[in-house]
Amino acid sequence: MSVQFARRHFNITEYYRMAAAGVLSENDRVELIEGEIVEMNPIGSRHAACVGRLTELLGRLVSDQAIVWVQNPVQINDYSEPLPDVALLKRRDDFYAQPNPQPADVLLIIEVADSSVEYDREIKMPLYAQAGIPEVWLINLPKDTVEIYTQPLGEAYREIRLVKRGETLAAKTISGFALTIKADSILG
Repeated sequence: MSVQFARRHFNITEYYRMAAAGVLSENDRVELIEGEIVEMNPIGSRHAACVGRLTELLGRLVSDQAIVWVQNPVQINDYSEPLPDVALLKRRDDFYAQPNPQPADVLLIIEVADSSVEYDREIKMPLYAQAGIPEVWLINLPKDTVEIYTQPLGEAYREIRLVKRGETLAAKTISGFALTIKADSILG
């Protein structure tokens, strides 16, 4: 016999109230996913280096054409506010001081995964697809590959392309400027 317990799901307003009340602190590595507060894995040195390389590269490549948003919240809906490793956002003068970016503001999301590959594939990709995020790159550090997800439909992406060392990534869904990066420059 198994016992089922009801889970309490939180919306974004409640999530921020918990932070204001001191239940959550800025030092907590958590994100709100489908109403649940999810503890994020610690960032290892290879993961941190990859995010650092991406931040530097993207900063140079997009200059004043987009905002490079590093490990900051993107409000997907009333119950989900993940902190992707990197997001490219449409340029806005206030740098999204209020409110946090919404799916329509996102040009590209990049998740760097060392120990969270399955979580990112099974939880975050469906969430991003359902929100209509046009393109997501999943950097799979254990396999030294980049998975490029495009053409969201429902909770899935219709096109998934694998990029390996020695190959080049090109953002397919960004209009107004080209974004092309060698995989090796990201993977290190």
